[in-house]
Amino acid sequence: MSDLGLPEISEKMRDIDFAILSTRTEGGAVAGRPMSNNRQVEFDGDAYFFTCGDTRTVADIERDPRVGLAYQGKSGMLGVKPFFITVEGDGELIRDKARFAEHWTKDLDAWFKQGVETPDLTMIKVRAKRLHYWDGYDEGELDLTRKEALQDS
Repeated sequence: MSDLGLPEISEKMRDIDFAILSTRTEGGAVAGRPMSNNRQVEFDGDAYFFTCGDTRTVADIERDPRVGLAYQGKSGMLGVKPFFITVEGDGELIRDKARFAEHWTKDLDAWFKQGVETPDLTMIKVRAKRLHYWDGYDEGELDLTRKEALQDS
């Protein structure tokens, strides 16, 4: 068992551009889709993603806020240990332009041509409850619902 804390995990996440965001569909199936964090990671237990308000992702979160995230760092390269993270948490839908601006980067302009003024723009905030990671052959888990877990790391 490994003992990485949140600061070390956050540092490793800086090089990961995409996560798979999983939700529960209306029929109860698990649906996953790639979401970019635009390498803007200072992970403190919250992750932010932008999407359009009319997507199935948004409808799924409105119905059931329990979500999952899966990240894969560099792996398979000579001398580089594989690194994986799974996160269980709750999704929150944010439609406040001032909050959008706090997390906006120029890279998002490629997807949302009108920036934070894009009609029906929605930001998904995922608040992690539990995080499991694999760092090569080492693995660990963080319970992010405990305040002391965040303070000790």
